[in-house]
Amino acid sequence: MTVAFEDVPFSELLHHPAATTRRLDAVRALRLRRRDSEDLALMRIDQMERDATVVDFTSRLMAGLVRTGNAAVLRQALPEALPWITFLPDGDVETLLAELVDTARGAVALDNLAPIALLLAQWKHSAEVYADPALLAILTREPEGDLGPVPLPKPVE
Repeated sequence: MTVAFEDVPFSELLHHPAATTRRLDAVRALRLRRRDSEDLALMRIDQMERDATVVDFTSRLMAGLVRTGNAAVLRQALPEALPWITFLPDGDVETLLAELVDTARGAVALDNLAPIALLLAQWKHSAEVYADPALLAILTREPEGDLGPVPLPKPVE
């Protein structure tokens, strides 16, 4: 069995490109560590296409389950995939599920998984707030008095 990825200094790819890329025979991807910038990933295109196929299938499966009235199955499986949803109110879990299905379908259509990662991060932060009673009290406390009307945004010219 191959490991998911291996860390490699970016300079190794620059100095030994053939030897470095041959390492993809043993791993799914190489994480190219860079000192002054974000790390990069190097993988074979066929691996990337397989990953995209799995994500596409998963999003379509979730959407199909919701569309055919089987959202309860997804709702039951969600704590296995996202254990932190334990801290979300039930209504929020339903909202998360609906947003996740819609976002996954849209993200796959755009070939951009970033919206799914962002959505999951936002919901996880919400769960962190609900898990901390002191923080929840601070964030849900009503402000003192009426803060007045909110002005309309200025039109863009």
